Amino acid sequence: MENQVDLAFYNDTAHMFEDYHLPEQQLSFTAHPIDSLRDCAREKERHPVVVLSNGKVAGFFVLHATQQYSGNKNALLLRAFSINDKDQGRGIATAALQRLYPFVRTHFPSVNELILAVNHRNSVAQHVYFKNGFRDTGRRAMGRAGEMFLFSKTFD
Repeated sequence: MENQVDLAFYNDTAHMFEDYHLPEQQLSFTAHPIDSLRDCAREKERHPVVVLSNGKVAGFFVLHATQQYSGNKNALLLRAFSINDKDQGRGIATAALQRLYPFVRTHFPSVNELILAVNHRNSVAQHVYFKNGFRDTGRRAMGRAGEMFLFSKTFD
């Protein structure tokens, strides 16, 4: 069965992430959605988004209006991107990233760039981001698990 992947803003449904698991290795690179939601509750500039596959939660990320890694006031930081362990390897991450541009254009029309930071050891994520139009900016930052590459995707 083909996956129908959609993006939607998180709607404060508490049970949404009770069966959401990430392998220990991935937790060293990204936050669990429940932990990210705590940060979102403290900062109105953070917009939590769920990835739905055939109507069920399969992933999560946050769009953060910050200039943390970019001087561009029209950029959003893509952070805490993850796919539930049981849904990995099914093309859902790629489909979600392909739907990201129209989602951002609809909800954040002034945004012309997405920025993300990916750990230098997370080659799987780097591959997925490259495959979906992100490019290495050449800039680096330090994160909780070491050096991170800063990637960017600009919009027309």
